[in-house]
Amino acid sequence: MSAPDQRADPRTIVCLCAEWCRTCDGYRAVFDALQAQFTEDRFVWLDVEDEGVDVLVDTFPTLMVARGRTVQFFGAVLPHAEHAVRLLRVLEPDAPASENAEEAEPLFGHLDQIAARQP
Repeated sequence: MSAPDQRADPRTIVCLCAEWCRTCDGYRAVFDALQAQFTEDRFVWLDVEDEGVDVLVDTFPTLMVARGRTVQFFGAVLPHAEHAVRLLRVLEPDAPASENAEEAEPLFGHLDQIAARQP
């Protein structure tokens, strides 16, 4: 049996942030601009404290890029648009899972909860 084709799965980009983080405040406009540029993707701004995220975040902003349930990237990024744009452009639809993908797995439960609350 062949592996599932990830290209058909939607891509989700999650920014893990905290309300008290001033770097995150500045990055919000960058993240919103990314959403306007990559319209085929789902973007989620996730406050780690408000949502009770049980994922270790050492540095803000931290991004998770997943296609379906495959985490292709999970880590801190510089708070500049060009870095995120480059990251999103180089991740091919069939890119393998990130080496630290297991660290991000709990985020899917939070994303499912958020989706359930939306009309």
